[in-house]
Amino acid sequence: MAEEFLIPLVAGIIGLGVLAQILAARLRVPSIIFFLLVGVIIGQPGLGLVTTETFGDAMPAIVGLAVAVIVFEGAFHLEFDRIREAPRAAVRLVTVGAAIALVGTAVAVNLLIGLSWELSFVVGALLVATGPTVITPILAVVPVRDRVAAVLETEGIVNDVTAAITAVVLFEAVNPTVAAEGLIQGFAIRLGEGLLVGIIVAGLLYYLLRYIDLSPGAAPRNARLIVLAGALVAFAGANQLASEAGVAAAATAGLVLGNMDIPYKAEITDFKGDITLLVLAFVFIALTAQLPPGAILDVGLPGIGVVLIVALVLRPVLVFVSTIGDRFTVSERLFISAIGPRGIIPASVATLFAVELRTAATELNDPALAQQADLLIGTVFLVIFVTALVEGGLARYIAQYLDVIPMRVIIVGGGQVGRSLAERLEDRGENVVIIEEDENVVELARNEGYATVIGDGTDTEVLREAGAENAKIVVAATGDDDVNLLVSQLAKSKFDIERVIAKANNSDNVDAFEDLDVRTISAAMASAWAIDNQIERPAIAHWMTDIGRVGDVQEVEVTNEELIGKTVREIGPMLPEACLIALLSKGDHDSAEVPTADTVIERGDHVTLLGRAESVKDGMALVNSE
Repeated sequence: MAEEFLIPLVAGIIGLGVLAQILAARLRVPSIIFFLLVGVIIGQPGLGLVTTETFGDAMPAIVGLAVAVIVFEGAFHLEFDRIREAPRAAVRLVTVGAAIALVGTAVAVNLLIGLSWELSFVVGALLVATGPTVITPILAVVPVRDRVAAVLETEGIVNDVTAAITAVVLFEAVNPTVAAEGLIQGFAIRLGEGLLVGIIVAGLLYYLLRYIDLSPGAAPRNARLIVLAGALVAFAGANQLASEAGVAAAATAGLVLGNMDIPYKAEITDFKGDITLLVLAFVFIALTAQLPPGAILDVGLPGIGVVLIVALVLRPVLVFVSTIGDRFTVSERLFISAIGPRGIIPASVATLFAVELRTAATELNDPALAQQADLLIGTVFLVIFVTALVEGGLARYIAQYLDVIPMRVIIVGGGQVGRSLAERLEDRGENVVIIEEDENVVELARNEGYATVIGDGTDTEVLREAGAENAKIVVAATGDDDVNLLVSQLAKSKFDIERVIAKANNSDNVDAFEDLDVRTISAAMASAWAIDNQIERPAIAHWMTDIGRVGDVQEVEVTNEELIGKTVREIGPMLPEACLIALLSKGDHDSAEVPTADTVIERGDHVTLLGRAESVKDGMALVNSE
């Protein structure tokens, strides 16, 4: 391809990728679906826009650097606190679950498609990886509970690393042009070198960000550039030591740095997110466009059989095995089983493997080896296509059908009251969305990490966009009582919201709100309560202001069959340490009372749990098993 045509092509691919991302966000589906479709279209032989010769020998380097940014960014978001939401399930998913996926996929590929056992295990290793490129966009449009998101994110990050390394080690045993080393030794060396390089790079980045003057006027920009350079250096440095060790290094550096207290973290996160979208769009579209004509058709119905086994047999088995004994409901297990799309790692590594096998086939004059290369890449891309299109495209509908999306809390008004309330609710695991029409306030709320919809909260369509049809609570917290009253009316009449709470800035307007059966908080009365608490009960007042950090108080409906019919005395030892039942209400929230030790818990009762934040969270999971 002429050089003068290459630059417009690259620009066009990036432009199409941005449009695909915008369209995906509008339709609330993962962007990878549109990346794949665009790649297929521009890769059609008749168009001649993209072929295997288009980018020449530069493609592996381009893909490698893109993978470094993508993996680093995904790991940077994975906080240890989130992993603690379901640590046992996460560990089992990346060990026992990964082993089930690898062996099961290899057997299916060998028996159905006819690849050699060696290449079948290479495909099995590649298809273990789900990855942040496909999981993160799904979780962005399907706001599931933290424990579900935690295991999916952890699985994606860790399996990206281990799958890539395992596949390379296995492939070296197959590739006749490469001297193979011991499988276990090769895996250990790559993983160890990647971890070491990643930790060193993360330490250097932390030191530069924390202790070096980055020029006060341009410190945020310099911090972003330093972190981006660090991701690339970690990947390239480790890859110089051993192929694919760079994936482990980039993931390790991102995970370690993302869990450190570094300055300008919000700016770094936003910047890396934008860069990741650009490189992800380019690489996915370019790789898909270079897919050999007929590669997917060559695997035919046997390939469909492999997809069905991977998605409908192996995935549910490994998920249910990995989540035994944890707090996941059956619906959550089914949702995790349904969400296992494959992403950039299998696509990029399979493409590189196929190129090497074809080169070896040419050197050895072995047509059978070239055919095996086509079957390898065809099988991997078929699984990517089907799982991304079906599981990614239907993820939100699957979540809604299985009822695993926690009901939303919508706060209309992003001022100090609204944002403070959002902070407290999110600390408790609620799914909060703020509606605000002032662009400056919206930017402030978004910089603080809150999901925000810009618009007029009295507009039905704006409320619907914020998720009012799936909301449990709507809070009208603007500084205008007329707006708060209209928001309350719409929430009640248009969306039948279970609980509507409004802030009355003028105490004289409280009656108007209560006529609508809206729980109303008078700003003047709330201030009086707070002051009185500081005077009469300072200890509890101080403790209550630290909710989400020190202690918590939560009301939850009793649904766990093991608790129904038992007394408070019997349930007490079952609750986590530093968690107790403070109040009990029989159906009516207004009729709460302090239970005695002999009070019997009945179905439909609501109990108020008081204690340390983490203990209360675990207690809620015990009391309400849904």
